[in-house]
Amino acid sequence: MYKTLKEGQELVVALRRDLYKIENVDIVICPPYTLLAYLSDALETSNITLGAQDCHWQEEGAFTGEISCKMLRDAGCNFVIIGHSERRQYFGETNDSVNKKIKAALKTGLLPIVCVGENLSERENNKTFDVITDHVQNGLKDITAEDMEKIVIAYEPVWAIGTGKTATPEQAEEVHKFIRGLLNKLFGKETTNMIRIQYGGSVKPENITELMKQPDIDGALVGGASLSVESFSTIVKKANEVIK
Repeated sequence: MYKTLKEGQELVVALRRDLYKIENVDIVICPPYTLLAYLSDALETSNITLGAQDCHWQEEGAFTGEISCKMLRDAGCNFVIIGHSERRQYFGETNDSVNKKIKAALKTGLLPIVCVGENLSERENNKTFDVITDHVQNGLKDITAEDMEKIVIAYEPVWAIGTGKTATPEQAEEVHKFIRGLLNKLFGKETTNMIRIQYGGSVKPENITELMKQPDIDGALVGGASLSVESFSTIVKKANEVIK
């Protein structure tokens, strides 16, 4: 929940200037709803794609305050984040609502970025893999292998977001490898090899290179560091160098 129209435009103009040469990674920004249609025009002909932070599973109706996937597409979005840890923590998001949102997004042509991850208590009680299994299996219930190829998974260790604790690249890789193995069992190796699994836990310029060097980490879901042109551009550029 950051950026006014003016601030959002300034950020996008600067990112277009800094990142126009990037070719090896895909860049997606997910601003608040109020900026979507406005920034869609500003991003036209650029190498930066637009996404939203959430959606509702109904196409329309008496759901005051909600935004449908149809509306997001109309505003210029290609991606939508679903099941973010803050949506789970503060707004009652469940695996069931995540599942319904994924299906609605796919039906509308949006590509879902589906978040999974454990909190500090779950990590300390050695429940990480149980939580991940629950999020993946139930969040992706009844999703076909064909549709799964259009979905991005983002691993968010909630305990490493804004707590001062940091997941090491090795810790992140361990969970990413587990997720890939889980997806392999659910959807088969051929499909799983096409799925991007991003890391989203206090990603910053100082750790992006080592994270991206891990074999099962395919990208980053950047939080606070995306609010600064300098830090976000640096993250993208460093990731681009690793992918070369």
